[in-house]
Amino acid sequence: MIATMHDEPKFSELFVADLLSRNSRIEEDLIDQLFNSSEKRLARLLLLLANFGKEDAPEPIVGKFSQEMLAEMIGTTRSRVSYFMNRFRKLGYIRYNGKLEIHNSLLNVVLYDKPEIRTISEQQVRITGPPKLPKPVRAKKEPQADRG
Repeated sequence: MIATMHDEPKFSELFVADLLSRNSRIEEDLIDQLFNSSEKRLARLLLLLANFGKEDAPEPIVGKFSQEMLAEMIGTTRSRVSYFMNRFRKLGYIRYNGKLEIHNSLLNVVLYDKPEIRTISEQQVRITGPPKLPKPVRAKKEPQADRG
């Protein structure tokens, strides 16, 4: 392999470019896993599978991707993937008709914190604010008698 790298500069260039691209993708996946919710990870994965961000137009996702497979790819359970897929479909981000079609609006889930994808508890915290803690009770100081 090393000899081929020295003897074939074009191959060497392509090989190093592929390694760097793969390394960058692994770093992106790690950051995604650490800092994003499973909902955003699923949205990102669907966009990647549909080739969003590439030079060509986004394509329908061809092939069978089971919910279990998607769950393994984003590190969550199949039931969570099912829940998010149904939610994305109801919000118009995706469509099933023999093939999975991803709409441009799904990109907003990844790029922006859309209010319609927040959970009810998150919305309640933003509306009412964090719970208020009771004020600490201070012990009253008793007047000291003169010792005279």
